Amino acid sequence: MDFPLTTPRQVKIGDAAAFAGTTPRAVRHYHAIGLLPEPERGGDGKRRYGHDDMIRLLWIRKMTDAGISLDDIRTSFDGTRTIDETLERLEETLAAQEAALRRRRAAVHQLREAGSPLGLLSPLVASRLRDLPSDTLRRSDLDSLLVSERIFGPLGAALQASVCIVLAADPGLRAEADRLDEAEEALDDTVDPHDPRVEEIAVRRCAFQKTLEQAIEAAGLEEAEEELFDLYDADLKGEEDVSMSAFEAIGKMPYDFSRARLRCMERAIELSAPDH
Repeated sequence: MDFPLTTPRQVKIGDAAAFAGTTPRAVRHYHAIGLLPEPERGGDGKRRYGHDDMIRLLWIRKMTDAGISLDDIRTSFDGTRTIDETLERLEETLAAQEAALRRRRAAVHQLREAGSPLGLLSPLVASRLRDLPSDTLRRSDLDSLLVSERIFGPLGAALQASVCIVLAADPGLRAEADRLDEAEEALDDTVDPHDPRVEEIAVRRCAFQKTLEQAIEAAGLEEAEEELFDLYDADLKGEEDVSMSAFEAIGKMPYDFSRARLRCMERAIELSAPDH
């Protein structure tokens, strides 16, 4: 006696998606990117999914839940890369993300602990300024330190913090710094680079820098700066290097210095040279 062959049961896209715990839209996307072969359509023109399709969908769902990208899933299916190799790559990626998350949590903790804008700076820089009264550190000081930290790294910004410390302690020095900044800002595009004021301000800037260095030495900050090198190695070893060269920074920051002001800066550097 002959028995009729049983036709394997097939389901529509909605049922297949629901079984795999995904959506019809996601299934259509898998078809579009070649991750899931397009099944045959029934007499009504609708897709029909069989056992193998469902198993493939379950694999895709499980692998995406584990964080494996669709591109990596495709390479696993087509034999370009084994699943073990894909998982190894994923584990490396997750380890990097975990390290980044730890840094972000540490940054949030630092911000909460500092309770002030100092929390925006690296611990090495912030630790040098925590003893300053809150009203002596200007927003411009913080801005300058943030830029320095980006260009020269935490160590460079921590060294620059010495300037903030002596300016906060000496109103006379702070006033002279303000006068110099104002004079340099006045060197706009209307001023010729050979204007006598350019040389005059450069000489004043050079003299002011020497005064600052003397104040830093008198305050005993040079010893603290030497200790920074050991602290840098101990506290920041293994931290992601987010600094860049001064050349890169100049190319990326929207500096709008006039030719006269740039010449003033160059001249101040020339005057500060040891052999000058």
